[in-house]
Amino acid sequence: NDIDTRFATLVSDDTHPHTLVADGHLDHIVRVAVGLGIDAVTAIQMVTINCAQCFQMDHDLGSIAPGKCADIVFLDDLENLQVTRVLIDGDVVAENGRALFDLPPFQFPDWVTHSMHLGRELTPASFEVPAPEGVADGTVCVRAIEIIPAKVGTFETHVDLPVVDGRLESDLEQDVLKTFVFERHHETGTCGCGFVKGFGIKRGAMASTVAHDAHNLLVVGTNDEDMALAANTLAACGGGMTVVADGEVLGLVELPIAGLMDSLDAVTMSEKVHALEGAWAEIGCTMPSPFMTMALIPLACLPELRLTNRGLVDCTTFEFVDLVVE
Repeated sequence: NDIDTRFATLVSDDTHPHTLVADGHLDHIVRVAVGLGIDAVTAIQMVTINCAQCFQMDHDLGSIAPGKCADIVFLDDLENLQVTRVLIDGDVVAENGRALFDLPPFQFPDWVTHSMHLGRELTPASFEVPAPEGVADGTVCVRAIEIIPAKVGTFETHVDLPVVDGRLESDLEQDVLKTFVFERHHETGTCGCGFVKGFGIKRGAMASTVAHDAHNLLVVGTNDEDMALAANTLAACGGGMTVVADGEVLGLVELPIAGLMDSLDAVTMSEKVHALEGAWAEIGCTMPSPFMTMALIPLACLPELRLTNRGLVDCTTFEFVDLVVE
């Protein structure tokens, strides 16, 4: 389309650890680009010189020339594009997919590894959603966040939920689950409640502190007891992702660094996340990378409906909206 490809760069967003281990990172993206018809040299430009120029670093990086940093990637050929050797500043740091160096240990400060500041212990009562005043039984129409598997968007959908003893509950027949977001950084005690549709969960609960962009504590579940267990499991380990059911922790990925990261190597993290996805399947979810989708529920800049610790946000008008549809 007569586009000057020298102004295009290839990047990744959130990447599953298994993808990094099995397929690679930017090398994988270059192979995908070539597979889609982009010339190999052009694709390589998009991850080297183009990117360096974009960030005004091309005086040091992005090309092989006298006076520049000797950061060089060796490829087997321009068809398979497999990396055989990597140099950084002229030193060989990797060959045939294996690093030739060890990372030195790093001691993180306590404020980084103790980031769960809820200010209270969450109990099953913390997850009760009262029905509108005067409604003790029957149904109530509420706004729900309908997810799209493997996509970042959501839909605002309206569903009639049952009222039990004056409280709104999850409805597994409609695939609608109770959802909470708790502020976890400054002990403000704020939380937002809503409902999510589309995960296919039949039992249990899930929780995560990877919850863009504020990364508060996000809990989704079928019952209050398991939701409390999931939340407190993450509070105890410093954050992460977990799946629980019937009072038992089925899967857990601890992320003790700010509730977002671990210092383990990529292979180990891939195994832990793979086991967690097995736990998702055990409670009924069949969608790909469900925690990736779950992490976007509070991201209040994407259409259509999102949930933050301050409540539901209509991301087409950027206004707070009520849970109950009048």
